[in-house]
Amino acid sequence: MPRRFFRKFAVKRHQISESWLLAPVRHLLHDNRLWGIRRRTAVPAFAIGLFIAFLPFPGHIAMAVLMALTLRINIPVAVIASFVSNPLTIYPMFYAAYRLGRTILNTPPVPFDFEFSLNWLTHTFVAIWQPLMLGCLLLGTTLATVAYFVVDLLWRNSLHSYKSRKRSERDHSV
Repeated sequence: MPRRFFRKFAVKRHQISESWLLAPVRHLLHDNRLWGIRRRTAVPAFAIGLFIAFLPFPGHIAMAVLMALTLRINIPVAVIASFVSNPLTIYPMFYAAYRLGRTILNTPPVPFDFEFSLNWLTHTFVAIWQPLMLGCLLLGTTLATVAYFVVDLLWRNSLHSYKSRKRSERDHSV
C-alpha cells in the first residue's frame, strides 16, 4: 500500500533534470535512490519533508530538494511532504508552535498575527522569533519522528501482508 501510494506522486527523472532551476545540481540527479520508491528512501524523505514544512522560512521546496540530495533520499516524496505547510495550514501550525515555544520559554504573550509581509517580518516576527523557532523545531522534529515510524510500520505491514497473500495464493494453486 505505501509503495502504491507514493508511486502516484512519482515523477520521471528526465522531467525534473531538464528544469533550469536544477541546472547547478543536474549531475547529482542520476542516482536511483533519489527517484525510486523504496522504503529506505521514501520513508526518511517523508519525515524530512514534514520537518521542513514546520520551518518558518520561505523556500521549503528548495530546502527539501537540497536535503534529499544531501541524504540521498527520494526527492519527490520530500518535496510533496513539505506541502503540509500551505496557505490553509500555515497559521494553525505556526500558532501552535508559537504557543508551545512561549510555554516552554515562559515568555509573556504577544499578539500573534501571521501574514506574508515585510511589515510582519520587521515588527511581529522580531518579537516572537524565539518561541516560534523553538516551537517549530520541537513540533517539526516530533511530527517527523512519529511520521517516520508510522510510515515505516505501515510499509512493513503492507509488505508482510502482500507476501503472505502471495504465499497463500501460491500454496493454494499447487
